[in-house]
Amino acid sequence: MNRAPGNRPFNRWLPFITLTRKEVLRFLRVSSQTLLAPIISASLYLFVFGATLGERISVLEGFSYAQFVIPGLILMGVINNSFANTSSSLFMSRYLGNIVDILVTPVSPPQFIFAYTLAAMIRGVLVGCAVFLMSTLFASLPWAHPLLALAMACMASFLFAQFGLLAAIFASNFDALSMFNNFLILPLIYLGGVFYPISILPGIWKTLSHLNPMFYLIDGFRHALLGVGDLSFAVAFGVAGTMAGILFALAAVLIGKGYRLRN
Repeated sequence: MNRAPGNRPFNRWLPFITLTRKEVLRFLRVSSQTLLAPIISASLYLFVFGATLGERISVLEGFSYAQFVIPGLILMGVINNSFANTSSSLFMSRYLGNIVDILVTPVSPPQFIFAYTLAAMIRGVLVGCAVFLMSTLFASLPWAHPLLALAMACMASFLFAQFGLLAAIFASNFDALSMFNNFLILPLIYLGGVFYPISILPGIWKTLSHLNPMFYLIDGFRHALLGVGDLSFAVAFGVAGTMAGILFALAAVLIGKGYRLRN
């Protein structure tokens, strides 16, 4: 058994716990930026689509527009903040050069990934819960399958935490990093069915929407909350899980090789 100085047994999980704690404390220290700002942004969406349009239009039979759009806004907060946490943290470590201090510690690539991912999931779920609490001022949700909703939110958070790690690895500067969010994530979210059901689109656009990975996350989460969706929850969750597994494997390979981490 490996022993630390003083002949005490070395806890192989201590580096993982320490790195996770570091990442959680990092976003809590600037909570006004990492937690408060996205909650205010989501509140503006809720006001526009909840207070002004919520009861005036309906795109899903049996539900107000506010009830339809709230699940997408909750998941949008989870996704954006999970991605932002891992991408900004890892990129700043690369940029400042302190990533080397982490790489020399006895942390395996899976532990490295899960430490960053767990912190990102905590931030994403905290923002999602806050958005949900704000949404109760505008509409109530039936919560058809609460455990499935939690599972889909965690899956979406895990998936975009992996994507954030990959973005931080491949980005060469701050502008390149922001492009992932501005030109990829946000357009896919808006076209993924947050503000309208995919079923109302004409043929070709409906088919193209099924190529959007956000569609499966948003529809699955909405299905779990409202009890209805364009797809079955099993299909949506299966597709999301497959994408998350692929991104995790890719991140593990790149981090295991130290690809671009010291540059």
